Amino acid sequence: MKIAFFDTKSYDQEVFEPKLKAAKFRYKFYDTRLNEDDVILAKGCDAVCVFVNDVVNSTVIDQLSELGVKIIALRCAGFNNVDFKYAEQKGITVVRVPAYSPYAVAEHAIALLMTSTRKIHKSYIRTRDFNFSLQGLTGFDLYGKTVGVIGTGKIGRVFIDICKGFGMKIIAYDKFPADIPGVEYKPLDTIYREADIISFHCPLTDDTLHMFNFGTLGKIKPGVVIINTSRGALIDAEALLEGIKTKKIGAACLDVYEEESGYFYEDLSGSIIDDDTLSRLISMPNVIVTSHQAFLTREALENIATTTVQNIKQITSGEECANIVK
Repeated sequence: MKIAFFDTKSYDQEVFEPKLKAAKFRYKFYDTRLNEDDVILAKGCDAVCVFVNDVVNSTVIDQLSELGVKIIALRCAGFNNVDFKYAEQKGITVVRVPAYSPYAVAEHAIALLMTSTRKIHKSYIRTRDFNFSLQGLTGFDLYGKTVGVIGTGKIGRVFIDICKGFGMKIIAYDKFPADIPGVEYKPLDTIYREADIISFHCPLTDDTLHMFNFGTLGKIKPGVVIINTSRGALIDAEALLEGIKTKKIGAACLDVYEEESGYFYEDLSGSIIDDDTLSRLISMPNVIVTSHQAFLTREALENIATTTVQNIKQITSGEECANIVK
């Protein structure tokens, strides 16, 4: 078994190598993303391992099939960047890591929220310059606020548990509601109208694409805080920017962005960003952007590597694998 790893960083290699060696797999790490131009790097491999911004469309899948690749292993939970139905038609199995660490993502969402509401990022910059003024740093209590949680899967539920600890009122929307004590499910429009804070924890599908859009701006509570640690395209970035400019949105905490591919995970500090929407969002004083790092904890990385290698072992040995995308 030989595996080509695409879009890898040093932290990926550190956690994967021991497990790949133990499984006696051959492997090659590439820092380039999988796409139509670089798919040839998978030549001679039985499997490819990809991440959130790799492009695995029908054209790439055709080329992978011609190269003899039989497994596409996602080292993430989301699979919106993979045409898995077409892969199945071509005899290629797609597997993923559905639950590497819901705590990592939920805790990052809370960290973004508290950093934003208490102006911690601004205070940090000031005190580095020995400026100890409190002017403009007034925040608000989370206690008693209403938080709308959109998506109550594993990550959403951990986020809910943390919010309960702050004494927040929790309302939620999910296509498949669950029985969660202390949580009241409501229609999406009601979430928008009532919530002081809205946090997205759902997958990107045809139904959820741009579920926050220009039409949403007329429904939200003025001054609402928007958090997205799930997938960027859940939110129409132009609508979000308009809401911030018109002060309908009080703050935005983003770990993902609709057009993040080509920007996130890269050091572009010496470059001019040609995405005007992203540049304007980052320039806003009430917007915090992190580069899709919510998953990045030691525990999550270990779980991702363990599950990914296990997925590939199960498929190659003919065992049942619970993480096949169908």
